Amino acid sequence: MPAAQSCRLYLISPARIDHPTIFAADLRAALDGGDVAAFQLRLKHVGDDAIARTADTLRPICQQRGVAFFMNDRPDLAVKLDCDGVHVGQDDTPYAEARRIVGPERQIGVTCKASRDLAMTAAEAGADYVAFGAFFLSKTKTVTTPASLEIIEWWSELFEIPCVAIGGITVDNCKPVIAAGADFLAVAGGVWNHTDGPEAAVRAFNELFSAN
Repeated sequence: MPAAQSCRLYLISPARIDHPTIFAADLRAALDGGDVAAFQLRLKHVGDDAIARTADTLRPICQQRGVAFFMNDRPDLAVKLDCDGVHVGQDDTPYAEARRIVGPERQIGVTCKASRDLAMTAAEAGADYVAFGAFFLSKTKTVTTPASLEIIEWWSELFEIPCVAIGGITVDNCKPVIAAGADFLAVAGGVWNHTDGPEAAVRAFNELFSAN
């Protein structure tokens, strides 16, 4: 994903999707709410068949609307399921191995937590984006490395490779993260659990992006 002119939304799936066709309605609603750059399928502790069924249901919805479809952790499945890219954490497949598997055309994002060294290493290796966080308490995953806004400010001033901010981000708390210079906000619960629904959440995020 190229660096954004202004901040953009990067949707993360709920931790569980038991009924992909039902969740597909929520995804369509979210995309109806406004601009979304990417969607990441992040399903832990389920089998490859379940991931494949979910990806095959959701990927066309994203790709038909120009929304990049990322697989979490699994470069092999990113290739097999025709995803646009893969996101790898520090405990997952190393960047070099992920690149070997997915080839030069698919995008790779790398979790860098709150580490400048990890981010620079990923960027030098060729990552398409780096992800910093968590910036707030998250209901999606346990926060092990709280990040400060300073790391986004530092990165956006010095590097052209885009950065993604992640971790407990909602419509109500995201303004400082946008102002710090994040290119993308990765959001899960802040959209899917929004009081007025995912469409209203995406619309609200985009209104904040436009106002910044």
